[in-house]
Amino acid sequence: MRKLLLLLAFSFSISSYTAHAQLIQQRFLPGNGERGVTGAQQVYPGIVINKRVMRLSPGARIYDRSNRTIVHGHLLPGTEVFYAKETSGDILRIYILTEQEIVALRKAGKR
Repeated sequence: MRKLLLLLAFSFSISSYTAHAQLIQQRFLPGNGERGVTGAQQVYPGIVINKRVMRLSPGARIYDRSNRTIVHGHLLPGTEVFYAKETSGDILRIYILTEQEIVALRKAGKR
């Protein structure tokens, strides 16, 4: 009986952990951002988005679909992204979009 209770408690803790992990996956994109598609890779700090060569700001961050930071060289051409600029026009943040985020942005009217 004691082993059964321990097994039940363990399975409950595992199921609540996975439910919690699913809730964390939603991320908040900046309100002043724009949507785009990456182009051919450029020498750092250059980046092509929507066929325009732009510049990454010092300290810029690029987030993958799992919200982990990646380096400039791992950003593949043809990737749908959401980016935020500084007042100088340099790109400060880039988020590689998930399918759910693409659908949500289309519904919200963000290009």
